[in-house]
Amino acid sequence: MSDGQVLVDAHHHVWDLDLRPQPWLDEPGHEPIRRSFSSLALRSAATRPSAGRRLTSTVVVQCVTSVPETRDLLALAESDPLIGAVVGWADLTSPAIGDVLDDLRAGSAGRYLRAVRHIVQGESDSHWLQRPDVERGLGYDVLIRSHQLPQAIRLAERLPELPLVLDHAGKPPLAQRELTDWARQLRALARHAQVRCKVSGLVTEADHEKWTVDDIRPAWDVLLSAFGPDRLMFGSDWPVCVLAGGWNRWAATVEELLDGCSGPEIHAVLAGTATAFYHLTPAPTKEGTLCS
Repeated sequence: MSDGQVLVDAHHHVWDLDLRPQPWLDEPGHEPIRRSFSSLALRSAATRPSAGRRLTSTVVVQCVTSVPETRDLLALAESDPLIGAVVGWADLTSPAIGDVLDDLRAGSAGRYLRAVRHIVQGESDSHWLQRPDVERGLGYDVLIRSHQLPQAIRLAERLPELPLVLDHAGKPPLAQRELTDWARQLRALARHAQVRCKVSGLVTEADHEKWTVDDIRPAWDVLLSAFGPDRLMFGSDWPVCVLAGGWNRWAATVEELLDGCSGPEIHAVLAGTATAFYHLTPAPTKEGTLCS
């Protein structure tokens, strides 16, 4: 397998319930993942990499609003060669945010902190992303629901130099099959060149038991036309994806969705975009024809 056949999982989680509770797991429907998950378990789960590629690097993402969790993730990245970057959490509204970020970056593990994230989807303030104290000039993972896309658009308009990545494609309402508003707002956000988008978390927005590739394809078609492959990145959202089929089924689905794309375009979605955004070890592209 050539170096061009690498795969980056740009979005997954780990948690140890003996070390740190995950209150969101108490919500109904989360029973299948209401246990601990480690990076070793991810290796065991990812047995069918997409397009025959080998999983060579991942981005681990925070789950709870906890600086200690971010410290744990940084330590994990330093000890586990599979993890290439950490998306952590810090209170961006705190007067001490500069000191907190400096402290997180201190030491050898701090080099893995490449972006921060706030769980905006859980905020009651409909203008949370517009708060001046949120703007810190850092790479930022945007976790919102589809009705909050206008907030992300305004953030991108105001801060054109801030690298943004939209987690889970803004959670299109696939189960309801009502994509018109999501698609319109998604295209508006994609007009801002600094924004990237994760092809992740889609299966848990569809019918967990009955979804098919054809249920996902309408959202994929919008994403591909709006962002282009050079601004899309594959993410598993493991272990949350276990609720709707698991890592291997999602990887196989993305492989099917990429049918008709060129080698360079497939590489961009499966490795290149995430490598550039999170400053991972570069992987070369391969030549081919354009998406059809």
